[in-house]
Amino acid sequence: MLQVKRYVQAALGLIIRHPITGTSIIPILPDGRIVLIQRRDNGKWSLPGGMIDWGEDIPTTIQRELVEETGLDLVKINRLVGVYSAPDRDPRFHSICIVVEAEVDGKLQAQDTLEVMDVRAFLPAEIPLGQLSHDNDRQLKDYFEGMTTLA
Repeated sequence: MLQVKRYVQAALGLIIRHPITGTSIIPILPDGRIVLIQRRDNGKWSLPGGMIDWGEDIPTTIQRELVEETGLDLVKINRLVGVYSAPDRDPRFHSICIVVEAEVDGKLQAQDTLEVMDVRAFLPAEIPLGQLSHDNDRQLKDYFEGMTTLA
């Protein structure tokens, strides 16, 4: 029984005391517009993305999150923009975010209306920089500057 207790404590320690890994996607439509979602939890515009589910790889997560949050299909992952791991980058918990640029196509329509209020495509100059959720302002700044960031 003592050994079972140790395994349970070790498992809880792994779950509770380690960052959660997720993705943010910079979805580029064929016309060059960038797709953002309006989050239901804080009303701010954000890059689509989310947690990597158990048993998923990153490309599968990107594909799933795009469909759930934007209704769009993944055409191609173009490049890694960065890996963001600052403990305060997400106000909910410590998370590590892998950010990619992706070519997408399809019709804008949020499937997950519990998380997403709106989906919209913006010309780069129209994006409300300085007012985005989490650290998406930094992620987009790094993207526009052509950087690959480890932060």
